[in-house]
Amino acid sequence: MPAKNLSVNRSALGHRVSYALRHPQRVPRHLVRAGRDAWLRYRYPDHVAYYRAVMRSDTRTSPEAAVGSHSHERWLALGAMQFDYLLGHGLRPEHRMLEIGCGNLRAGWRFISHLEPGHYYGIDISPDILAAAQDTLVRQGLQGRLPTLTPVRDLTLRFLPDAHFDVVHAHSVFSHSPLPVIEECLAHVGRVMAPGGWFDFTFDRTEGMEHQVLREDFYYRTETLIALAEKHGLAARFMADWEELPHGQSKIRVTHREGGRTS
Repeated sequence: MPAKNLSVNRSALGHRVSYALRHPQRVPRHLVRAGRDAWLRYRYPDHVAYYRAVMRSDTRTSPEAAVGSHSHERWLALGAMQFDYLLGHGLRPEHRMLEIGCGNLRAGWRFISHLEPGHYYGIDISPDILAAAQDTLVRQGLQGRLPTLTPVRDLTLRFLPDAHFDVVHAHSVFSHSPLPVIEECLAHVGRVMAPGGWFDFTFDRTEGMEHQVLREDFYYRTETLIALAEKHGLAARFMADWEELPHGQSKIRVTHREGGRTS
């Protein structure tokens, strides 16, 4: 995977023209997607409703591509990367895990297999991708592990119990979210995290101007997200060891501040 370009503004006209000249074969597909996204934004001004519609459209074409994997081999590799990383950071079978944006269980089926029955809880804003997640469970023969898969309207997590989850995980969720959606999650995730638990999330990192492309891909500075977590009484740190892996996004870990749990 090529090194991350942390200074480019992908929304700038100059970058878009340059990219089109270097990759002319991708222009027709981009124009189709831009037209579709413009129509969906018109129909669904709320970002969560808009992205739910994006996922519905993408899932109909390919559930694996809908979660960002353009081949089955890449789907498997990205799931294994997430699983191996958390395993190396102390994920144990007795832990209770909440996966935000679980998708079609690219990594989730591995977590479900590793954790004790009933200890995996996956949520997603897309009912369509959760139907694909059920298919993954069947293919992997994991029905007996009794995972919970739940569609949600937002990221307030208000229906989940206090201090319940040892590990919370959100891969490639904040990379598709504007700041108000991210803040909604950070404002409430501390309540459901058990003492000593942690919340890992990936994001598209920039060291230049923060920007978005098609309201689908959002690029943030590390300090912006760390400050947002701290605003809500959480401690956050950049995970430098994740940067060594072949993945285009970066990772931050959020924990309770020493001395108490956030409400």
